[in-house]
Amino acid sequence: MRLVRFITETGIRPGFWAKGGIVDLRRIYSDIPDIGESFFRDGWLDRAAEISDPEETIDAPLTYPVSQPSKIVCLGRNYAEHAKEGGSDNPEKPLLFCKTRNALSGPRDPILLPKSSTQIDWEVELAVIIGREGKGIRQEEAFDYIAGYSVMNDVSGRQAQFSDEQWYRGKSFDTFAPLGPAVVTRDEVENVDDLRLTATVDGELMQDGNTRDLIFKIPFILEYLSRDITLLPGDIISTGTPSGVGIFRTPPVVLEAGNVVECSIEGIGTIRNEVIAG
Repeated sequence: MRLVRFITETGIRPGFWAKGGIVDLRRIYSDIPDIGESFFRDGWLDRAAEISDPEETIDAPLTYPVSQPSKIVCLGRNYAEHAKEGGSDNPEKPLLFCKTRNALSGPRDPILLPKSSTQIDWEVELAVIIGREGKGIRQEEAFDYIAGYSVMNDVSGRQAQFSDEQWYRGKSFDTFAPLGPAVVTRDEVENVDDLRLTATVDGELMQDGNTRDLIFKIPFILEYLSRDITLLPGDIISTGTPSGVGIFRTPPVVLEAGNVVECSIEGIGTIRNEVIAG
């Protein structure tokens, strides 16, 4: 199943893709919550999966597919070639940071250039969407806590990131976490450890990696995180980016107004975001 949140004149509604269009889940279940913590916690994913032959689909613009996650946790330097291009060794343990919810934006929404930082960069990443509350998760059980996967662009304001000496501000400007186009449930992903990731800017291939090259695999990430942090349904874990970001090129390449960034992951989808002045 490919869960989406779509925009109507009366607000955002939950749905899923079928037959080339969107199934409006509120037409079937009037009391269904938005796709977020309650949706996953209260079994609505299973109920949505029971809809085998929807009678009607619609076309509507999409927004980011998870509403109000309690946290967006990201990993830095989780691909060896990306660590190398930045002049770093592979980390001995996961390098964690957070993006704030205001950074979330949809799969076709613009990326706004901030006024307080330059050197804006792209980072295609596989995002894991948590489906069950968990603490002390063991690696062998980790996938039972995952609802599905999505594409995220970990947009980064490098000037703020490097000058602040920590990453909070440079990673959390408005629109700096385009996500989508859907939450693709685990049953639709044959092998999450062998997915191609690409990022292009104005059609030019910038990043081309594969999730098999993750230094810390998804089960280890969930075990490591959940030792002392409770993961809640709807939380987003972004697993890191392969090599090919702009700031470490010679000369550096940074995003400017008018650029279009496309981030794609095999079997998950593509997000396409134009860069505009803030």
